[in-house]
Parts: sequence; structure tokens; C-alpha cells
Amino acid sequence: MKRMPKIVTAKSIHSQLIIYFTVAVLSPAIILSVIGIKFIYNQIIKQAEAKSIADLNSAAEIYRNKISKLESITKLTAARGFIISSVAERNADTLISETKHTMTSEGIDIFTIVDSKGIVICRARNPLNRGDTILNDNFINKVLETKQPVSGTDIVSSQLLFNESNELLNNANIKIIPTEKAKPRKDTIETKGMVLKSAVPIFDRNKNIIGILVAGILINKNYEIVKKINDIVHEKEIYEGEEIGTATIFQNDVRIATNVKNKDGSYAVGTQVSEEVNNNVLIQGQRFVGEAFVVKSWYISAYQPIKNIEGQTIGILYVGLLKKPYDDLLRNTILIFCLLAIAVIIIIYIVALFSARKISTPLKKLEEVARAIADGDYRKEFTMKNVQMEVESLSISLNNMAKELEKEKKELEEWGDKMEHKVEERTQEIRKINSQLFRSEKLASLGKLAAGVAHEINNPLTGVLTNASLLLEDLSVDDPKREDLEVIVSETIRCREIVKRLLDFARQTKPMKKLTDVNSLLENIILLIRNQTSFRNINIEKVFDFSIPGVLADPDQIQQVFINLILNAADSMQKGGNLKITTTLLKNNDFIEVRFSDTGGGIPDELKDRIFDPFFTTKENGTGLGLSISYGILEQHGGNINVESEIGKGTTFIIHIPAVTNESEE
Repeated sequence: MKRMPKIVTAKSIHSQLIIYFTVAVLSPAIILSVIGIKFIYNQIIKQAEAKSIADLNSAAEIYRNKISKLESITKLTAARGFIISSVAERNADTLISETKHTMTSEGIDIFTIVDSKGIVICRARNPLNRGDTILNDNFINKVLETKQPVSGTDIVSSQLLFNESNELLNNANIKIIPTEKAKPRKDTIETKGMVLKSAVPIFDRNKNIIGILVAGILINKNYEIVKKINDIVHEKEIYEGEEIGTATIFQNDVRIATNVKNKDGSYAVGTQVSEEVNNNVLIQGQRFVGEAFVVKSWYISAYQPIKNIEGQTIGILYVGLLKKPYDDLLRNTILIFCLLAIAVIIIIYIVALFSARKISTPLKKLEEVARAIADGDYRKEFTMKNVQMEVESLSISLNNMAKELEKEKKELEEWGDKMEHKVEERTQEIRKINSQLFRSEKLASLGKLAAGVAHEINNPLTGVLTNASLLLEDLSVDDPKREDLEVIVSETIRCREIVKRLLDFARQTKPMKKLTDVNSLLENIILLIRNQTSFRNINIEKVFDFSIPGVLADPDQIQQVFINLILNAADSMQKGGNLKITTTLLKNNDFIEVRFSDTGGGIPDELKDRIFDPFFTTKENGTGLGLSISYGILEQHGGNINVESEIGKGTTFIIHIPAVTNESEE
């Protein structure tokens, strides 16, 4: 028989398998490496920017608290009977002795009293300088217009500072240092000052304004606020000998108070913000978040406009995080990623080499047998052991193989359906667990912030209580003001107790539970708030089931939850409406249900899942803590809170609290 000619291929199967397998692995590995590195970089920068935004929110809260504290001190001073009588009599000497003590003890820079025409009656800092008229002061004009206290940030002239003292004038004068990438300025010295300011009316017995107490704290070269921001927000964290966080207050585009330091170690007062930030924050009045080179290092920065009472942007509040830790983290992550990728590629190449050899060896044997048959050697026997399915299937009928494949396909489909169902169940469980963990983490953050806020509130409360008590002691039993002062003292004591409860909650202290009547608690709350201004146009409808049992709860904490929900309802019905409060016992007798239904604007569906999150709020001046604290209180009592709302039709908050029944008592 004629022998078949030997067929010679250009490349062996073994070499082609190695090449194809290597290319198939290396191509996606390189692409994924590039994508992975870019993704990691974006994630790190996003996390840094998110932290900067959170730090900026905390800094803004500290800034607002400073203004609130100043307003509280000013209100307390303006309400003192001794001050009122001295203003009415224009007794400057007496006023000076009283106001100077308060100014010194509270660290206030400006403490001035003017009459209703703006004529200065006394200056605590400069007692001899009085009788001049303060004109065009927005705060004084606003107080005269509204007869209400006005507080905020203001830019004051060098003349006003000079009238107060040369020291304030010198602190306000800041040499402007030309800064790279900043918008050029024609002037070289900033002579005006940025002031935290509060103006409070002083009324006589007939509720007529007889004077205005103006208090102010000069921010220029005052490092107290930025130090407090840095201590609280960044916790004095150091990285490689450098503070990781910075905080700055700008007057327009010039640094006037900062913990940013020059290369020589001095504070970088007088340097300017970049033109890009200037355009976004000062001109457009928007927040700005991004990378910025500050004096000597790169920072992940966040800027927020500071506005006066007229809504005009007059400065910038800034916080920044040193970028170097994130750069180092990114570099180390990329290095580890690349080393792992190289190790995986080497392993895959070795596996490809052995796999190609395992596949090509039996094929070469098959080639030898085929050549022998082509040469007419029909008696040659062919047996193969431990070979791949594809090689072995050459000796098996195609029909049998097709049947086996069909059988395998059905089994795989059934198995896949079962696995899909199991995966779906597991996914739902994981989502539920993740949701609970996420909320628990947010509540932990809430506890940390609550402790700080409660500490800040406790100081002015102590001042209010102390001074109100002293005034009460000075009044006679028949004095008509005594009843008002007694209300102030009792309510201040109650506020202090609430602050204590807030601290207890922040420290996760167990509630002081006792048998409590929910209906009586609600009655007392309604009696307390129904005469407040915000409830004048709101009809409160009570639908109480007086047969319901009591609950084992801390009455102060549950009262805090009820008041919070009632006040939220009032906020949603500022033009008036109806608030319906319902109590009932659920059919299983396990829980007391309390419903608060208002006729406000309702809550959008996309916000319902977020309203219990810490720090989430839709109010302009809200903190986003009320519903989070309420959620935590009810959770500690074994209860829960849910919301039902429809846009334009109102909102209903539903509270469940475990009832004390005969069975539960046993």
C-alpha cells in the first residue's frame, strides 16, 4: 500500500496553545490592572473629598455655635433689670462697670450699648469714647425693624474698630501677601475687620426699644476658632511630623485666622485664596471641594462661603486634609496590586505550560496512530489511559456523546435554578444585615457628635440658670416678673436635664424605665406647646384610647421623642393645618401604637429611607439629629418607628412601644 506523505505544520499545537493562552491571559490582565489602578485612585480621592466635606460641615457647626453662644450672652445681659434701668437713665458709668466685667470674662472684643437712634451710650472696651452715632449698621437697623435679636458675621470699618480700641484696629490691619494662582489685588493692606456679631434689643416696661446691646468678636488674628475646629475635627493628628488637618477663615480672599504655617513656622496670615476658589466661592457663592496647594503642601480642600445677614458672601470657611497620606496609601496599594498581578501572571503561565503539554501529548499519539492506519497497519491496537474527554471521545459514538451532553445540560440547568434561588435568598439576608450595620455605624457617629454638642450647650445653659436664679433672688415675692423668672428657671433646669439625657444617650446609658401612662404624657406635652407661636394656626386633634395599659419606659426620653415629632409636624405646617394624635392598643395586645398625622407637604419617596439617618435634614438650619435620636431611644425601649407619607397630603409617624399587660407583668 502506498504510504501517505507526512504533513508538516508550521507551528506545533504545544507552542500555539502556550502563545494563545498567554496572550489571552496577559491582555485582560494588563487592561484590568490599568482600570484597577485608576479605580483605586478615584476611590481614594473620593473618600478624602467626602471626609473633607464632613469636616467642613463640622467646622461650620462649630462656627455657628460660636455665634449662638455670643447671642446667648448678649441676650442674657440685655435682659438684666439692672442694665435696663441704667439704659433708661443713660447712666453710662454704671453700665460700663457691668458690661466690662461680662466682656472680660466671656472673651468678647466689642460690647457697646446704643440708644434707639444709634447714639453710643457706653463702650465697655473704651469707656471714655461715647456720644457718637453709629450709622449704616445693618445689625442695628435690623433690630429696630424687627425688634428681634440679630446675629451673624459682619465686616466692620477701621473707624469703628478705632473707636473701640487701637488694639482691635491693629489686629484687623493685615498686610496682603501676593500669592501664586491668586486673583491680583490693588490694595496691599486689609484695614477692615471680620466680626462675629450679635445685636439684641433692650426693652423698657412698656416693651419699647430704649437701646441696643451690640457684642462682637474680632476674627482677624484670632486663632481660637480655627484651633477649636482643628482640635475637634482633626483631633491633632500628625503625619510624618506635620499636622494632617488645616482650618482657615478668610475675609474675602485673605487669610485672617489660620493654623496653616509658612515654611519658617509662622502662621500664613495675609496670603490669598486661589482665583479658582475665589470665583466659585466668593463670586458664585458655592461650595468648592478639590485638591489645592496651600503654602507648602498639597491638601484635599473644602471651602464654604461665609455670608452676612443680607446674604452677601463676605468670607470663606476652609478645612483641608494633607494629601500626602492618601498619596502614600495609593502608592502602596498600587505596588501591592502590581506585585500580586505579576505573581498571578507567572502562576498562570506555568499552568498554561503544563496544560498545553497535557493536551498536546495525547494528540501526538493520535497522530502516530492515524499515520500507521494510513500506511495500512490495520492490526495496530490503540489504547489511551488518563486522557482528556475530548481525546477519549474520538473512540465513542457521536450519538452517545450527544445524549450524555444533553443529560449533563439538564442537570446543570436544574442545579443552576436551585443555586439562583439560594443566591437570591442569601442576597436578601446580606442586604438586610448590611442595612442594619450601616444604621448602627451612623448611630455610633451620632453618639459621638451628640456628646460634643451637649457639652457646648451645657455651658450657656449654666449661665442662663445661674443668672436667672440670681435675678429671682433679687425680686420681691409680689414682683410681676417673678413668675416669668420662675418659668425661666424651671424650663432651664428641664433643658439641662435634656442635655444630660442626650449625654446619657451618647454614652449608650440604659434608660431609667418605670411604668408610664402614654396618654398623660401626651396631654402634658400638648398643654406645654399649644400656646407657642408655631402652633397658633394648628388644630391639635386628640383621639386617645384611655383603656390602653401603661408602658415600661423612661418618661423623659419618650417625651423627647413625642415633642420632636410634634415640632417636626409644626415645621411642615407653617401656614396652618391639622395635627391628629392617636393612641391605641394593637390587636395582639403586645404594643401601644401612637400615631402623629399632619396635613403638611409630605415627604418624597426618595427621602423616606434617609430621614432616620444621622445628620440628614431638609431644614435650612436643621442638624439632622432629631429623628436619629428618636430612633435610638425607641430601639433601646424595644420599640420601633415608621413613616407613611404622600406628597401634598401629609405625613404620619407611627410609634410602637411594648405594652405592660397582665401576661408581661407575670
